[in-house]
Amino acid sequence: MMRAEILDEPELEFGGGSRHIDPRFGISNYGPADLGAAGAPRAIRVGLIGPAGQLGGLRTWLERCREPIAAKDERYPHLFPEFPGCDIDLGLHTTLVFSDRNTRAISDRDLRAIARASRPRALAMAVDMYADEITTLADENRVDVLLIARPEQLTDTIRRSGRAAGAEEPATAGADPGGEASGDEPAMPRFANFHDMLKARLLQVRQPIQIIRGSTWDESVPPPAGHSRQDEASRAWNLHVALYYKAGGVPWRLPRNSADLTACHVGVAFYRNTGSGTLDTSVAQVFNERGDGVIVRGGPARVSRDDRQPHLSGDDAHALLLHALDTYHREHRNMPARVVLHKTSSFTAAEVDGFQTAADERRLDALELSWITSSEGARLFRPGTAPPLRGTLLTLSDQEIVLYTKGSVEFYSTYPGMYVPQPIGIRPAQPIRSARDIGSETLALTKMNWNQTRLDGRDPVTLRTASQVKAILRFCAPDQAIATRYAHYM
Repeated sequence: MMRAEILDEPELEFGGGSRHIDPRFGISNYGPADLGAAGAPRAIRVGLIGPAGQLGGLRTWLERCREPIAAKDERYPHLFPEFPGCDIDLGLHTTLVFSDRNTRAISDRDLRAIARASRPRALAMAVDMYADEITTLADENRVDVLLIARPEQLTDTIRRSGRAAGAEEPATAGADPGGEASGDEPAMPRFANFHDMLKARLLQVRQPIQIIRGSTWDESVPPPAGHSRQDEASRAWNLHVALYYKAGGVPWRLPRNSADLTACHVGVAFYRNTGSGTLDTSVAQVFNERGDGVIVRGGPARVSRDDRQPHLSGDDAHALLLHALDTYHREHRNMPARVVLHKTSSFTAAEVDGFQTAADERRLDALELSWITSSEGARLFRPGTAPPLRGTLLTLSDQEIVLYTKGSVEFYSTYPGMYVPQPIGIRPAQPIRSARDIGSETLALTKMNWNQTRLDGRDPVTLRTASQVKAILRFCAPDQAIATRYAHYM
């Protein structure tokens, strides 16, 4: 029977076990979730790498962020709150530490060479230059996170689709007509960009990297084509939360009732390797309530002739979940009682059997399998012009659920978007909980995003990170060692 209802906005946990629905207000009021814990980063040693002419301005802005930054708009104080500052006694309760010794400048000579080169060659040159400087600084083991100022004169071959605001700008594939070209141009995939290629190159480096554009700290630098500039407080929020997480901190976590089974959440997506051009390959991310992510790779996938979607064989599904759970156990020293597995394609009978066999072998109490679709044909409307509320849940059947993760937000007193929101679909393969419970958990998982601090993420952390990870792994050789920590991919 068709049923529509509005789910409550899930709460998050912050310092002292306090709760709030919005990450920024939770951190401002209570501090990060690991406040006072032995492993919480009280000081984050930041390495700076970038054009010599930009590093001074970047460091000055970061120093300025120690103090509060005013809110953007008094009309929407919950949507655009002030940044409280980043220091040992406020906000994230940490401080960023810089030194000239931990700074590496890309020379003007190298930047001019990038500007003269054809687009594919410029991209390859930039990745080489930055990777050399980053590796040298990382090997000295004096920093916790590496902050990378991207060269403004660099244009990607074309951005990959589906990236969030602040991503690389779109461009036309092929060589830049204004640059130098030669007969031995480097092989370059059509969807090649500096962000993904540099991160793929550096997956063996212990410290995570954070890539930043000049438009983040310098108001005179225009944002990427097709994107608007966020207000300064929002930019400070997003950058500092990302740095805190990458330094090993826990900005917020999902609350867990002591009576609930311990759970981890797995995302499975597919990608095509740009070097070998082989069939799509599976990738899984494993998260617990703290948001600790473990990255694993699976075996090859095949596109079915029946539904034109990528699927795993039963044996590969079995091996993938076993590998994910064993990696989880090595990282966290325990095994979850319940696993929630989200996949970007439907489940075949062989996949269900393979995943369930793996769960039984590791003696899990519960395994929940859901196909998460990126859009649904069903739409809901409210009286007036405002879109449906975030959290609107439409149950069409036990195996067909529609959830608005984007929409009007009562806490913000507005719809914080530009386009008509599209709901996601949830298709449980073997429903064992109510649609309301499944929808509520999925809605909570959309808030586990340390790249942005608003409460209204669209995709659950499982599949959003699967998309981020596969975009980077496609530049890695199948036998290349990869980082297992999610912080290296975000």
